[in-house]
Amino acid sequence: MSSTPTMNVALTEAMRAYVAERVASGEYGNTSEYVRDLIRKDQREQRVRRLRALVEEGLASGPAVADSKVDRDELLSIARGDTA
Repeated sequence: MSSTPTMNVALTEAMRAYVAERVASGEYGNTSEYVRDLIRKDQREQRVRRLRALVEEGLASGPAVADSKVDRDELLSIARGDTA
């Protein structure tokens, strides 16, 4: 049987009450589900930020030039979140 590692987090009373309200609303089954959802949302946000930064970098790099299959594959990989 595998177990999931745990992590302790210190919260203010106001934050604890807020999390408890979110769980009590029924949207989340427990506190861990709520925290995992926040982490997944943050991970998605970071991927979007990275992609936006790459687009900005590309726009600032000057006139477009034809890309190669390697270039397209790399961009698709980044967009999918396959690379760090």
